[in-house]
Amino acid sequence: MSVKWEKKESNIGILEVEVESAKVDQAIDQAFKKVVKQVNLPGFRKGKVPRPIFEQRFGTAVLYQDALDILLPEAYTNAVKETDIQPVSRPEIDVVQIEKGKPLIFKATVTVRPEVQLGEYKNTTIEPKEFAVTEEDVQKELENLRKSHAEIVVVEDDGSIQEGDTVLIDFKGFVDDEPFEGGEAEKYQLEIGSGTFIPGFEEQLIGMKKGEDRDVNVTFPENYHVVALAGKPAVFKVHLHEIKRKQLPVLDDEFAKDISEFDTLDELKADVEKRLKEKAETDKKNYIEEQVIDKAVANATIDLPPVMIENETDVMLEDFKQRLQMQGIPYDAYLQFTGVSEDNLRNDMKENAEKRVRTRLVLEEIGKAENIEVTQDDIQEEIAKVADMAKMDFDQVKTILESRDPNFEGLRSDILSRKTISFLTDHSKLA
Repeated sequence: MSVKWEKKESNIGILEVEVESAKVDQAIDQAFKKVVKQVNLPGFRKGKVPRPIFEQRFGTAVLYQDALDILLPEAYTNAVKETDIQPVSRPEIDVVQIEKGKPLIFKATVTVRPEVQLGEYKNTTIEPKEFAVTEEDVQKELENLRKSHAEIVVVEDDGSIQEGDTVLIDFKGFVDDEPFEGGEAEKYQLEIGSGTFIPGFEEQLIGMKKGEDRDVNVTFPENYHVVALAGKPAVFKVHLHEIKRKQLPVLDDEFAKDISEFDTLDELKADVEKRLKEKAETDKKNYIEEQVIDKAVANATIDLPPVMIENETDVMLEDFKQRLQMQGIPYDAYLQFTGVSEDNLRNDMKENAEKRVRTRLVLEEIGKAENIEVTQDDIQEEIAKVADMAKMDFDQVKTILESRDPNFEGLRSDILSRKTISFLTDHSKLA
């Protein structure tokens, strides 16, 4: 096999590959054995048509696509290894020649990993930022504890909806006096102020009482994912079944005993302050890391291929869908009730996606420049941490991780990033 790589523009190039005729003929033979199984010809049993009769009747060209399916994956993979390029997108294949007795010639247009020109990344000056824990912070956290341990009570019949209440409603939406698909539900649970529905919907429910019916007038956003509804005014007929409200517990020693291992409120308060200070230290560490990374990325020059941003956006969108699923929220229902389209979501994610890609590339390049390596001990320590967190046996965790990623490439990448970030913070200074 012969391979030629030619860089055309920016990060796009063309692989020109020639596969020897013997391999082509072998692939055509394999293709025939596959295709002939489905062939029926008078005088022959199904799948038993001799090769000469098959070629006389159908020609050899009908086998070429199946032969390509056999040849191309291996040939392309070997060509990538031979030229040592790093593709970041699926190749666009153009078959120049495939014919029995002749070499296969194809061209693959490929987008490759961009070159990274590092700027200054050592001795970064970090702007000071205060991470002190105040009495107000402690009180706010205690209040959050009250809210998280609140008792949910049903509001009496004469009570009305307030911000923060959870309500049970029926609703049916109309546009131009006609109901529309997806605009109706019964006994739907909604937290007022959550922003789950179209802007203006939840606010208009405030003040409703149990058993009351109310018309809610809203306008669908101009960028609503259902084009037929975008920008249109709508009326939702709402019936209220029930109001539930959080009843906060008294902040005293009994509260401390109920929710913690402490006997007094003072002990609980001291523990809250301790945890907040630990979090402040973590926040400070994260702040310094963000500063050194952002400056290293800002000082680097990268001609980033759009496909890398699109690929990262795909990853982020899938992560978002999985988080919704874990919360029991169907993705389509989320789009319906928020009035956001998938295009809107993707556009919102793209800036962060680009930042993530640039950061990853810069950290990898700094790692190379500073000869930062991931050792076998690093891998073992990381597996041990995962096993400890999961409360599982080390070998069991190693087997699971190895089955998903035989060379631990994902693990290596994570460790390398952390070691590189540590290098950057060690070589930074406070202003």
